[in-house]
Amino acid sequence: MAAPLPAPDLTDLVIRMDKVSVRRGPATLLHDLDWRVELDERWVVLGPNGAGKTTLTKILAGQGTPAAGSVTRSGEVGYLPQDPRTGDPEVLARDRILSARDLDSVIRKMRENEERMSTGQGATRERAMKKYERLETEFVTKGGYAAEAEAATIAASLGLPDRILGQPLHTLSGGQRRRVELARILFSDSDILLLDEPTNHLDADSIVWLRDYLRTYSGGFVVISHDIQLVETIVNKVFYLDANRCVIDVYNMGWRQYQTQREDDERRRKRERANAEKKAATLNSQADKMRAKATKTVAAQNMARRAEKLLSGLEAKRVSDKVAKLRFPDPAPCGKTPLTAEGLSKSYGSLEIFTDVDLAIDRGSRVVILGLNGAGKTTLLRLLAGVEKPDTGQVSPGHGLKLGYYAQEHETLDPERTVLENMRTAAPDLDLVEIRKTLGSFLFSGDDVDKPASVLSGGEKTRLALATLVVSSANVLLLDEPTNNLDPASREEILGALRTFSGAVVLVTHDEGAVDALQPERIILLPDGVEDLWGKDYLDLVALA
Repeated sequence: MAAPLPAPDLTDLVIRMDKVSVRRGPATLLHDLDWRVELDERWVVLGPNGAGKTTLTKILAGQGTPAAGSVTRSGEVGYLPQDPRTGDPEVLARDRILSARDLDSVIRKMRENEERMSTGQGATRERAMKKYERLETEFVTKGGYAAEAEAATIAASLGLPDRILGQPLHTLSGGQRRRVELARILFSDSDILLLDEPTNHLDADSIVWLRDYLRTYSGGFVVISHDIQLVETIVNKVFYLDANRCVIDVYNMGWRQYQTQREDDERRRKRERANAEKKAATLNSQADKMRAKATKTVAAQNMARRAEKLLSGLEAKRVSDKVAKLRFPDPAPCGKTPLTAEGLSKSYGSLEIFTDVDLAIDRGSRVVILGLNGAGKTTLLRLLAGVEKPDTGQVSPGHGLKLGYYAQEHETLDPERTVLENMRTAAPDLDLVEIRKTLGSFLFSGDDVDKPASVLSGGEKTRLALATLVVSSANVLLLDEPTNNLDPASREEILGALRTFSGAVVLVTHDEGAVDALQPERIILLPDGVEDLWGKDYLDLVALA
């Protein structure tokens, strides 16, 4: 059964929560929570989308404030948020990773003094040489050249070659930015790692490497992940947020044992409830009979109280987690070829993404864009959606084109506007009743619709972005990693909607299940822009992409 939190060894204590309450908007997600995270503990935080997993992790990291209670930290904590858009966009990717150990500023100053040493004369050159010596001593003390090599090894293992490390952050794709942040957190060598969906945007080889790395990590960590293989391999404790019962279950065991124990606990709860309800019914029945006699009124009241006490001591029923009901609507009528592109090229500074890409999206066609990380898959979708302009070539809308674009970083949502306002922007002609009905099917009801998009979790932002597509009547959907951040049940809803949608779909994904659901006709392989008919041989490329 779910175990109570053990008394900690204070010498190993790194993060401590005392009587913490967590709110998001008007909703209380957690109340009066005591939790300890120690150096040898490897936690996974589970729960449906919107249960408060990301909010809780932000508070652990010190990037959020609890509504009540306190959080103390006695060691170094490294935090990987879902949103990778952090740090100065002009900084080189390599320097961003090195900043985890404050090496970036030392290296920058060393470079500046190298320049003064080579160009300066006399006293200026002499000062630069002395300063360089001091900086190099500091650099070596912090791990220096060995640390640089370690950072490069971690980056390469996550699919970030030296060519990418030499680029400013603003030139990188969302997936590359995300991997830079993950490399930075792993390089930090923190006592505790807080990792929110660390496998998002990773290819298959990088996921295998990450599993092995975390399995032997010397510190502790808290991970939020829907990657079952990762969780099964690395965790030894489970923290489950049961949003339906409004309770927290803690299991001091690994993933496989947790699954068995959780089902055993649920069977126990059902037996206890059935027995208590049977006894309470007998007591209430007897109390009703005794009330007919004035001399037994007090005894009847005592029996009724005993029945009430029996039922009040029961744990709340566990019910199935709510799942968004997703079905893409019938697409608006359009011509034979609603979208074409010719001669598309794109570069960011000196980094060439792709050149001379042509494509034609016919009515109802199903296309998957494949390529390694950094090959330009997201960039191509952004060009097709009109979010960015190509350096050369043009995108041409056909007769009746109505585009629906799902961006992996949710850029199509206005973070300052509410859930309801984002929907009204997406469907200005739809009446309020229909908008609320659609939002309700995506699990946004009551006060939820008045939350600003900025406070939503990654899974909730995914649901809202998909809801805006549902009301768009789009006949061409451009989908960039639509299954990221979703719990298994919500993912299945998306896959089901893809199977039945009759419009055209252009898909970018690492999820083999999403490709299988789409049943594509063609692939476009980047960066070369090669087009081919879909075949099962290409399935291996999906996870590698």
